[in-house]
Amino acid sequence: MAITTIYKMTVDGGATPTKNASMLDQIVALIGDPAIAMLISLIVAMFTMGWGRKRKTADIMATLENAVKSIAMLLLVIGGGGAFKQVLIDGGVGKEVAKIFIDSNMSPLVLGWLVAVVLRVALGSATVASLTAAGIVAPLMAQAGVDPALMVLAIGAGSLAASHVNDAGFWMFREYFDLTVKQTLSIWTVLETVIAVVGLVIVLLLNMAFH
Repeated sequence: MAITTIYKMTVDGGATPTKNASMLDQIVALIGDPAIAMLISLIVAMFTMGWGRKRKTADIMATLENAVKSIAMLLLVIGGGGAFKQVLIDGGVGKEVAKIFIDSNMSPLVLGWLVAVVLRVALGSATVASLTAAGIVAPLMAQAGVDPALMVLAIGAGSLAASHVNDAGFWMFREYFDLTVKQTLSIWTVLETVIAVVGLVIVLLLNMAFH
């Protein structure tokens, strides 16, 4: 992946409207694909830390089997959380939230934060929440004279709030620390919410200090 990034930065490879991708472009893109990069890393590890050290194939396969056992449930749980998030997104939850807040008269900074929070709770994705919230409040920024940097901080803080069962990160935290759902809610969800609230307070203080 690093090779692909360096290649694109230095050689400017790839297809453009006036040029098809060359064979080298395609090879570098293939190597840089995350799945292919992981596969190459696995094969290299099998040779360097397995056969290269005179280990038997059966021992190497046993090691791989144990590794898969330790991460299989984590991958399934994260995938399930991501699938649930996508169901909510495809169901139009973001659009419905936008309709609720679009005519609000509250401070644009608080509005951006609150929209991000609601979307985060509904969708589970901090990225989707922040991007959608930015799209909703963007037209209000020019009218209210809000500093774009503060709006970015407010939305970013709101997108962290109330991570729960529809967030893949919630399940990753639970699996890594071997917690129950209740424990994860009381630790991870509360922590993320505190970060979001403190972030909003700091943004509002900065807004008062410089505007």
